[in-house]
Amino acid sequence: MRKMLVLSLAAALLAAACGSSEVEEPATSTLPPSVTVPSTLPETSTTVSSVVEGVLASSVARRPADAPAADVAAVTAGDAVFGADLLQVLGAGNGGNLAVSPLSIRLALAMAYAGARGETAAQMAQVLRYDLPDEALHAAFNLLDQALEERNQTLSGEGGEERRIEVSVSNALWGQAGLDVVTAFLDILAADYGAGMRVVDFAGAVEAARATINAWVAGETNDRIPELIPAGALTPQTLLVLTNAVYLYADWALPFGSEATADEPFTRLDGSQVTVPMMHQLLPAYYAAGDGWQAVDLGYVGGEVAMLLVLPDAGRFDEAAAAAGTLFGEAREALASTDVQLALPRFEFRTQASLPDALRALGMTAAFDSGRADFTGILADGGLFISDVIHEVFVAVNEAGTEAAAATAVIMGRGLPAKPVELTFDLPFLFWVYDRATGSVLFMGRVLDPAA
Repeated sequence: MRKMLVLSLAAALLAAACGSSEVEEPATSTLPPSVTVPSTLPETSTTVSSVVEGVLASSVARRPADAPAADVAAVTAGDAVFGADLLQVLGAGNGGNLAVSPLSIRLALAMAYAGARGETAAQMAQVLRYDLPDEALHAAFNLLDQALEERNQTLSGEGGEERRIEVSVSNALWGQAGLDVVTAFLDILAADYGAGMRVVDFAGAVEAARATINAWVAGETNDRIPELIPAGALTPQTLLVLTNAVYLYADWALPFGSEATADEPFTRLDGSQVTVPMMHQLLPAYYAAGDGWQAVDLGYVGGEVAMLLVLPDAGRFDEAAAAAGTLFGEAREALASTDVQLALPRFEFRTQASLPDALRALGMTAAFDSGRADFTGILADGGLFISDVIHEVFVAVNEAGTEAAAATAVIMGRGLPAKPVELTFDLPFLFWVYDRATGSVLFMGRVLDPAA
């Protein structure tokens, strides 16, 4: 069953500040009142079911939506800051459109983080902005999943047409058949992520496993991410793949009239211009302005989800992009209701990225190093490391609303053999034939010309 949650780029309720877990609760928060997080998992947490219909799952029930609102604010604030960090790294030297889903990446890696230990866990927490104790972090992600489930709704618009918002997040773990996974790890997946380990055969049928995972992602993203994992990304040495899929379909609360859309110029960063379809509307909206930027917040059906758009002044885009982690919160706090004569281009694009280099650049190095990674919370005998993190995002904005999808795959395996030494006997050489047990040399010689 798909769980409903909100894409971080479109969620009006997400907090913006980050740093420590003591993040101020947003004034407009609609989250449930603070309640106490259980200090331990349910008593049944040591019982794991056998494989049922290809899924190895803990018998632990899904944790109730119990977490302090401040913890949830800390988690959502991390989305904005980590997303800004990642965009800066991915955008270096990339002059095109770019999008990421911080929520998707942080959720997929949060499942791996549940089994990380030592230096590996510390680096992941720092880079991914996991600013809470482990159990509180997982409980907060769990509460978000369940608390925002009710955002999905269908309303009747003018003329009786249906207008809807659908937001979903799904998690899954795919593991090699026969893998001995630590029970406590499966408990966390069941209690906080609603997931079990789906059994596949990477060793004997790697392409079939890849097709199965890609089909799951496609189904969870309305076919907007049809092939997340490319050919060759999985190998017979792959042991685990952790996946997250996020999907958003949202009609504007106040849609643009298509008759008002016209081709108009758009100026690129280098000063050149391109003609684009520009949507127009005079509407009541939330607007803000600051040093070198203006912002508008556009609501979707139901008013609980929105898109915040920030327009930097000419020549100040790089400055705004560098401050994106705090600009999100600054703009939201400055929003005030007013009438806005808005012109917004239609746009649609896709971002595909392999993230290890970017995550290493941000300081998460141990998890990708087969000699240093510590995921003994997943496989007790060690050796597990992250070989790749694959991310894809699709975004389309038009007169009716927004459709967006994201998926992330965390690929894990044991350390691969070192690259073989290249040795070519193309010069004269010696040889010995000997008995290993005794060292007795049976034959020895030299080869000066193999063709002689």
